[in-house]
Amino acid sequence: MRDAVRVWVLPVTAPPAEVARCRAVLDPAEKARGARLGDEALRDRFAVAHGALRMLAARTVGASPEALTWRPGRHGKPALTGPWAGLHTSLSYSGDLVAVAISAGRPVGVDLQHPPAGRDPVPLAARFFHPGEARHVAGGADAAERAHRFTRLWVRKEAAVKAAGGRLWPNLAVPVHPDDVISCVDVPARQRLTDLATPAAYRAAVALAGDAPYPVEFHPLTLTDLLCSDDSMLERTLDPRGHRC
Repeated sequence: MRDAVRVWVLPVTAPPAEVARCRAVLDPAEKARGARLGDEALRDRFAVAHGALRMLAARTVGASPEALTWRPGRHGKPALTGPWAGLHTSLSYSGDLVAVAISAGRPVGVDLQHPPAGRDPVPLAARFFHPGEARHVAGGADAAERAHRFTRLWVRKEAAVKAAGGRLWPNLAVPVHPDDVISCVDVPARQRLTDLATPAAYRAAVALAGDAPYPVEFHPLTLTDLLCSDDSMLERTLDPRGHRC
């Protein structure tokens, strides 16, 4: 289905050999960006996240991961170029997880976040969110519920902004609760939001440009699955009865 969105979520923790295989498919600019990160764990997470995006997009279009090229847009949103320009991708990573979203029909945005530990989100919501959303966050029964409410709203805003290709700051006050179709103000555009089921305390959302509904194909994944040498991973995530390498 043309408007279907595929979303994969995978852990970034992996053996050094698997991390190295992810790093090997990155282009020189990505390798340089990753190398500038001061902590080894952050460097490995960057390699797994961007390597996973390349491998998933490449297998979707039948290309090699190294061949794909992205060009940043006006506000930094990466867009595939060349013969793959019609494929829309989005990437997010937080804590120990990575989320990759791919759409063949409409611009897509995905965001994944782990609630920050020990931080009261009520003042942040009051400062940046729509007043109704700030009251929604403050109405949580306890600190954990308030953090979960804040994080759910945050990922919905981030996903919509990523799909629109705009900037987050001007859109923080745009209400995304409880409606699933919202209008960004920068860049002005309609976006349809969908919450994603995620493990533990994580919250995630995906957005597609436009009002029309769309199906979401959600695939938990491991890096070992992704690195299957026989390229069976994509088929197996769609059909759990398929081959496992």
